Amino acid sequence: MAASSTGKSRPTRRAFATALGAAALGRSTEAARPNILWITCEDIGPQIGAYGDKYATTPNLDQFAKKATIYLNAWSNAPVCAPARTTIISGLYPPSTGSEHMRSMTSLPEPMKMYPCYLRELGYYVTNNAKEDYNLKHTGKVWDESSNKAHWRNRKPGQPFFSIFNFTVTHESQIRRRPHKLVHDPAKAPLPAYHPDTPEVRHDWAQYYDNITTMDSMAGRVLRQLEEDGLEEDTIVFFYGDHGSGMPRSKRWPYNSGLRVPLMVHIPEKYRHLASKDYKPGGTSDRLVSFVDLAPTLLSLAGMKPPAQMQGHAFLGRYQAPEQPYVYGFRGRMDERFDLVRTVRDKRYIYIRNYMPHKIYGQHIAYMFETPTTQVWKQLYDQGKLRPPQTYFWETKPPEELYDLQNDPDEVHNLASSPQHQGILRRLRKAQQDLALRIRDVGFLPEAEMQSRAKGSTPYEVGHDDSRYPMKRVMETAEIASSLKGGEAELRKRIQDPDSGVRYWAILGLLMRGPDAVKAARSDVQKALKDASPSVRIAACEALGRYGTDEDLKEVLRVLLELAPPDTNGVYVSMLALNVIDVLGPKADPIKPQLKTIARKDPAADARLGSYVERLLERILGEVA
Repeated sequence: MAASSTGKSRPTRRAFATALGAAALGRSTEAARPNILWITCEDIGPQIGAYGDKYATTPNLDQFAKKATIYLNAWSNAPVCAPARTTIISGLYPPSTGSEHMRSMTSLPEPMKMYPCYLRELGYYVTNNAKEDYNLKHTGKVWDESSNKAHWRNRKPGQPFFSIFNFTVTHESQIRRRPHKLVHDPAKAPLPAYHPDTPEVRHDWAQYYDNITTMDSMAGRVLRQLEEDGLEEDTIVFFYGDHGSGMPRSKRWPYNSGLRVPLMVHIPEKYRHLASKDYKPGGTSDRLVSFVDLAPTLLSLAGMKPPAQMQGHAFLGRYQAPEQPYVYGFRGRMDERFDLVRTVRDKRYIYIRNYMPHKIYGQHIAYMFETPTTQVWKQLYDQGKLRPPQTYFWETKPPEELYDLQNDPDEVHNLASSPQHQGILRRLRKAQQDLALRIRDVGFLPEAEMQSRAKGSTPYEVGHDDSRYPMKRVMETAEIASSLKGGEAELRKRIQDPDSGVRYWAILGLLMRGPDAVKAARSDVQKALKDASPSVRIAACEALGRYGTDEDLKEVLRVLLELAPPDTNGVYVSMLALNVIDVLGPKADPIKPQLKTIARKDPAADARLGSYVERLLERILGEVA
């Protein structure tokens, strides 16, 4: 280039034209990007008129559905809000990031970002109105605005936007709000086979539908605002719920009833080239999609190839992937109660793997027991007034469940032992195991153990480092333990394993097999009371506390009392210890006076876990019903 009179170089005419062309291309690309609007609500399944529910009153969403595609097989991956939203914001399965529990807090590895960060880099104005509720720490600036004032109307002129409007009126807590004058006739409320038919249950279901009608009017208002602003033809609109209904045995349980959500998508003609082959305005798609697919789909619609670390598959946009054969679900700790369940379904069958079958489905979760349906259901069970399938929720689980959703939509006829369904069972079992291994599921570690191994790092990185997490060996032990089929000698051998995750499952496996197995391995389990891992010690406490001798019980109570205070042991160890104390019931009476004096919070814990220890202590000490 020729030098200027000031001594500085200046671009040639060709270079200048090239720069102008690039800038113009950038503007045209940005202008070509669609606006994207997500209208979401909480705790509803597909109880919408457009899905064929004749009891529902949803005129606005039904009208919207006439120009949208209705997805018949959409799943939330998690049956409760925080891990479900964590799945969406990251594009990763929470069992791979250690964020599956309700609620907790972990981090992503530094290079990874939440999807709004990518949209902002593409020039989008990104807003959230207003709930976040992620189990992952923010990665830099995530939203341009996240508040109840957030709106696309606050963007710069001509700037493409991505906006979420989330409605909480359908949340579980609103089902039980009283007084409430019912609009839907409770006598006509459709009840699932697992719920008892009582006035309380019918009232809750009717109020649930009333709340959906209220939400429908809110969704209609946002759609009218889009139309008033002249943006209807420039905006791709999604409507979905954040997981299944807020009624018990839907919310918190990875059945189809807890994971299936309504999902409807409208793509205006201008952007129809971004649609998939199964997209049909006013029609339906049976494609299997789930929340882990939403972030990659969103980026694909915006013209960006989804980052390689995202575990979902785009189902719309420039980078859409082939249809997947399965969708997956999971259940970890639910508030103050521990569990481990993994789920997979195809278009007809759902397979559920219960890794803690010794625990009943309906563990006492304080928040869930505020719902009248939960209370009356448990009362009737305790009084012996129920018959299967209404009894199952209050009993221990089988290791495996298989349901034919076509012939058994309420999921009450378990086909896991059906000879003619063994091929299906094996296929879905393998799909579940393959996903766990592929994403490096860290949920097989006790939460306290996962958190301690991730100090100075992240659970995701721990999961992908076999020296810190020998996953195949841990998962294999969990499989043996929870199968309830023999294996006692192998479990006793694995109590000596160098990895605490293996030792934990080995002891749980003996516990699951009952008194004879624990008594036969008593000396090995006694040694585990002094294990370096608090989680292993607590597992040994439950085994010996339930099935050991009176002498064992004295040592068990000493160890549990030592590990129960959250201020000295941390919230995760404390919760695990208190759960065992609660299971022991009257056997734990000797230490209850001391429990009254311990701290009720871990000062170092994230605020999201603030009340769980207190709830457990209230339950144990009889301070609540």
